[in-house]
Amino acid sequence: MDEGIPNDGDSGEGRDTDSDAEAGTGTDNGADDNWDVPAEWMTPVDDDILELMRSDDIFTPDHIAEEDVCRAPDAAYRCRELTKYGLLEKLAMGMYDITDLGEQFLEGDVDPSELEPDE
Repeated sequence: MDEGIPNDGDSGEGRDTDSDAEAGTGTDNGADDNWDVPAEWMTPVDDDILELMRSDDIFTPDHIAEEDVCRAPDAAYRCRELTKYGLLEKLAMGMYDITDLGEQFLEGDVDPSELEPDE
């Protein structure tokens, strides 16, 4: 997936490790039926990431890691995925903000299983 893509400061290195899957931060996209996620493409940490992004002082994957949600590389990957589905907006390299759609999702007004990725 990352062939030939330069590191933009929020690399996804370290993805899909056994420890990531156990922590619910891997990119298995729903292969574990025990995950309580609202869409196949989501992981359990996505809600926490979006909640943190509501705050004015959280806007990078490193900030998410400092809050002990998941490791920074996993947070960076999840931020990119959430951006693909319109729940986050990439402001600059490694900097994100929640979108109106992301706010609506957190309020329960958006079904993420109906969202399509922007490719």
